[in-house]
Amino acid sequence: MKNLLSSLLVLIGVATATPLADAHFKLLAPTPTLIQDERGNPQKLGPCGGTTADKGMPSNVVNKVKGGQKLHIKIEETVFHPGHYRVALAVNSPEQLPADPEVMTRPSDRGPWSVSAAIAKQPQKPVLADGLFVHTERPTAAWEADVDIPNINCEKCTLQIVQFMAEHAYNPDGGYFYHHCADLQIAADPGKPVDASWK
Repeated sequence: MKNLLSSLLVLIGVATATPLADAHFKLLAPTPTLIQDERGNPQKLGPCGGTTADKGMPSNVVNKVKGGQKLHIKIEETVFHPGHYRVALAVNSPEQLPADPEVMTRPSDRGPWSVSAAIAKQPQKPVLADGLFVHTERPTAAWEADVDIPNINCEKCTLQIVQFMAEHAYNPDGGYFYHHCADLQIAADPGKPVDASWK
C-alpha cells in the first residue's frame, strides 16, 4: 500500500510538472468550414482541421467577400502555447494550400520538441500573411487582423489559418501545427483590375 501511494504521488508530481502538451485555437471570423467546440476542435489535421478519429462536421457556411479588399480575421487561442499564425488562400482546391512551414526542433525526453518555424518576411501566394500574432506569453484577448484579399472571382476559395506551436511535442495528426479553414466566395471589385496571377 505504501509503495502504491508513493507511485501515485510520483505520477501526480510528473503530471503537474509536465508542460502543457496541446495548444488550441478557435477561428471566430470568418466562419470556419468545420463546426468547432469551445476549444476549436477538431483542428489537428492539415490542411483544414479534423483528426484521424474525427474528420469534423461541416458548417456548410460560405463567407461572401469582396475582392481587392481586406478580410477581417479573429482568432481566440483557447489553450496557450508560444508561437505564431499564418494565413493562406487556395482558389481551386484545399490541395493547393502550402505545406506547413519547416520546423526547427531539439531533442527531449518526449522526442523532438519544437523550437521555431520559418516565417516568410515577404509572403508569396498562396500565403497572404505570415508571422501573425507572434507571442511567448498567454494572450489576454482574442487576436484580430485584416489581410488583403486578391481581386478575383472565386465561387469557393479556401482560406487557411495555421497555428505554429513552439515548446510542443510532435503529434501524429498535425505535427507542430493546428489548422482551420473558411470557405470564401469572392466577387472581384469591378473598379479594380482582376489579379490574373491567382489561378
